[in-house]
Amino acid sequence: MGKLGFFALIVAALAALLGERIVNLRKRTLASRELVKIHLPNCVALKNLDYGSEDITIIGDGLALISTGLKYPGMPSSDVPGKIFSIDLQDSRMKPVELRMPRNFDLDSFNPHGISVYTDPNDDTVYLFVVSHPQHKSQVEVFTFVEDDHSLVHLKTIKHELLYSLNDIVAVGVDTFYATNDHYFSHELFKGLVEPVLAQPWSNVVYYSPKEVKVVSEGYYMANGINISPDKRYIYVADLFDHNVHVLERKEDNTLSSVKSVALGSLCDNIEVDPETGDLWLGCHPNGWKAFMYDPNDPPGSEVIQVQKIHSDQPVVTQVYADDGHVIMGSSVAATYGGKLLIGTVFHKALVCDLK
Repeated sequence: MGKLGFFALIVAALAALLGERIVNLRKRTLASRELVKIHLPNCVALKNLDYGSEDITIIGDGLALISTGLKYPGMPSSDVPGKIFSIDLQDSRMKPVELRMPRNFDLDSFNPHGISVYTDPNDDTVYLFVVSHPQHKSQVEVFTFVEDDHSLVHLKTIKHELLYSLNDIVAVGVDTFYATNDHYFSHELFKGLVEPVLAQPWSNVVYYSPKEVKVVSEGYYMANGINISPDKRYIYVADLFDHNVHVLERKEDNTLSSVKSVALGSLCDNIEVDPETGDLWLGCHPNGWKAFMYDPNDPPGSEVIQVQKIHSDQPVVTQVYADDGHVIMGSSVAATYGGKLLIGTVFHKALVCDLK
């Protein structure tokens, strides 16, 4: 066989491999999935949240904190700096309030992503941990939240070579947390983009403390949302491209051991945990292909999934809300309080609905 023929064979083999991987990518992004709408009563779009509401967490007495303004590769975004809002879910007006940022903080580069709160049991101080991506880098900003005057006090910025492409975070102490890396905000951006094409599980979970930083779980196609059980014994991690949520047990050395995974049937983003029932609430992308290939004339839909009895032999997975993108696009988080469901998005608006 001549050199030209050999080269043609190599090209054909590579084309076949690439074609197979593209088919695999379409499967992982649920490109052909058809969505049946499920709407809830009395859904209202929240004011002032016009540039996404990527993550939401609820602290005591129904006060929700919301990150907005995320600039994410490949997704629509604005030039407006990132912000943090609060909303009192016990107030019938449902009015988000922008939190006042500290004067010494660089607002122009603030690009908030996943958030988490930790309340110090000694003095009830609320610490807010925010994943941020200035210039598409990754770091964690730590604040204290002053509820009386709706403000944040900046305490420190955390950077580390193992926190290279952060997505979400769960605080487990005043200065300790677990976080997921997803490759989309790093020098490994190309790797992150081709990862689902190559079908290689390369993302991970990192534990951080001032004394020790280490990878504690890996082998995810795209580790995304992360949260903790009410008894603090288990960590939950959503693998976006594997369409499931992993249950991991915390060990004394802060490593994580796999217990099981639960299939979700959707590309699920952030995880919120009901402190009373232990139920998981997830904002999901029912057809991720539409989100990645964004077309305003054929918008990506939104989905909310509830997981009950996750530690039982038969967890109950329920599709609570679904929309084809004409009401809300690209849902990334869902949180509940007092019969209300709060749904956030990567780049669109936020909704609050009544649960049936």
